[in-house]
Amino acid sequence: MVDDQAPVSMQAPASSSLSYLAFVLSTSLPGISSAALEGGELVIRTHRERLTPLMLLLRDDPRFRCEQLMDLCGVDFPQREERFDVVYNLLSVSHNHRVRVIVTTDELEPVPSVHTLWPCATWWERECYDLYGVLFSGQPDLRRILTDYGFEGHPLRKDFPLTGYVEVRYDPERRQIVREPVSLTQDFRDFDFVSPWEGVLTLPGDERAHELRQIMQKLK
Repeated sequence: MVDDQAPVSMQAPASSSLSYLAFVLSTSLPGISSAALEGGELVIRTHRERLTPLMLLLRDDPRFRCEQLMDLCGVDFPQREERFDVVYNLLSVSHNHRVRVIVTTDELEPVPSVHTLWPCATWWERECYDLYGVLFSGQPDLRRILTDYGFEGHPLRKDFPLTGYVEVRYDPERRQIVREPVSLTQDFRDFDFVSPWEGVLTLPGDERAHELRQIMQKLK
């Protein structure tokens, strides 16, 4: 059913498609940077300030009916002023279509939390905070979820070192777990990429395959 309370410009025919909804969003709602079909999915780019009313519309409007937040993830572009994309992947079970919403932010500006619309967002927002350092305003449980207690930095940022900052190991002399700055010995800086089977034409148990290879070489 079409919402009789919606503006005339927002009422779509019964045969409305995602491309029509993309046109409606891009021309009728403020704060929408773009709305278009990408890979068969409706992708909407908006501003942080307009995220909450847009998400409310996508959840409750009968044309969208996005009942589920399937995923929330981050993307890091260090060269940009607002380096992070926060991506929301929504699913409409009623209409069997997906909608992706993207907003940008930096290390300091928070993104409005959507946990009041989809309670599962708390887990996703904690993960995005943990791995990228993105802040979410209105989130009452913004704490790490995947890394260890006292972890330094955010491991999915492009400028995070591959070795990390701190290593955790068991000290047999102290008989306890210790945390200390990463220090790679020279043995772990030189890597030998030569296979131990280098030069072996026939691996154990592969004799039949070796015979077939020789036959094929003769036929050539």
